Amino acid sequence: MLRIKKARREGFTLIELMIVVAIIGILAAIAIPAFINYVKRSKTSEAPANLKAMFTGAADLYTRGATERDLIARGAVTSNSTRCHTVDLSTNDVGGRDPDSQKYTLAWPEDPSGDAAAEGFIALNWQVSDPIYYRYDVVSMGNGGANVSAGVRCGDDQAVGTLLYELQAMGDLDGDGTTSLFELAVGIDQGNALYRNAEIFVVNELE
Repeated sequence: MLRIKKARREGFTLIELMIVVAIIGILAAIAIPAFINYVKRSKTSEAPANLKAMFTGAADLYTRGATERDLIARGAVTSNSTRCHTVDLSTNDVGGRDPDSQKYTLAWPEDPSGDAAAEGFIALNWQVSDPIYYRYDVVSMGNGGANVSAGVRCGDDQAVGTLLYELQAMGDLDGDGTTSLFELAVGIDQGNALYRNAEIFVVNELE
């Protein structure tokens, strides 16, 4: 009688399985943090874009100037002027909140009249409607003597080369209480126009 050979059943040994598991663990330890940081970095792109947009609005406001709403009598002393700047502003005053891992939407008032924060951001031509991660603050060192509106003053006489604004974005993308800071310094040049630092100062970019 012919003997039928039984096929030899082969499989992975315990050592081989352990090696595969170790390799997967090493790859995961490298890939997962890198992916998390990639996602965070993509979220941080919001902050520089908004700070630069605020600077563009601030530079335009400073040279363009502003005016009071009502007709001004001939010969009357007026606060119509150039060299205009905003007062201190925060998105927390227009429906914002302190940052965490979730986006939120600002609640702009339908009538901004008399609302310093709303009027100030509008004067900077910055009225974001998309959801955002960061809290934005405008720290103003301007000393304009005339109030054009609740959020704007004109007639600034800060010296050339001095700081007029610190434009700030604060974030907490992972919600752990450790915050990041993006800050853009803005000053006055010899032509009485605004200029900014070439780079944005950053602390704890990815927290």
